[in-house]
Amino acid sequence: MLYNVCLYILLFFIYSFLGWVLEVIDQLFETKKLVNRGFLVGPICPIYGYGCLLIIFLLTRYMDNFFILFFMAILMCSLLEYFTSYFMEKIFNARWWDYSNKKFNINGRICLETMIPFGILGSIILYIVNPFLISKLTIIPKNIILIISIILVVVYIIDNVISFNIIFKFRNTMKLIECDGTIEITKKVKEVLFEKNWFFRRLIKAFPNIRNHKEILLDIQRKIDKELKSINNKINTTIKKVRK
Repeated sequence: MLYNVCLYILLFFIYSFLGWVLEVIDQLFETKKLVNRGFLVGPICPIYGYGCLLIIFLLTRYMDNFFILFFMAILMCSLLEYFTSYFMEKIFNARWWDYSNKKFNINGRICLETMIPFGILGSIILYIVNPFLISKLTIIPKNIILIISIILVVVYIIDNVISFNIIFKFRNTMKLIECDGTIEITKKVKEVLFEKNWFFRRLIKAFPNIRNHKEILLDIQRKIDKELKSINNKINTTIKKVRK
């Protein structure tokens, strides 16, 4: 039992690291810069680890039917990303990623562009990656597996404590600046935190599109006002034509 738990712990960290690598590569193509992505200081993105473990635990039963597996992976990972975004925004008073500018998005939290790769990656994990990793991990002596797992969990806990402390300070700074009534809240927060230390600079670089929820509401209001203005202009134009 303990051995199986340790195996899943190692799988969690491996997939978290691979997810971090994917994020870094994605940012490299997008910004031409190497950026340490993720909330944590270490080179892992836990959401990938949790997502992959959920796929392994819940979707292995569908391996006989590729199409069901594919769409279930999309559904499950999309729900994970959506609710992670939702709760992170509620807890830390900020939107850490925003797909509002992409087509077919749901509240800016998930979009079709990211959902389809979930199905592809989920299928690759179950059919190729996970069997390969299990075959390699089971070769390692059990006592070594246990020691590595304990070390990784301890480091992970320490990293979480440090990272969440930084993020809560970020949130508090966001709230203080928000009280000033500043419209460009996030920009001002970045300017303040960027001067503090490396940890804050790393967080800002990792999430360059982070936005305060108040700014998001203001953007929505501006879009609504713009649409209403456009509708009113059309109505007025139509009325003028009718009168003529």
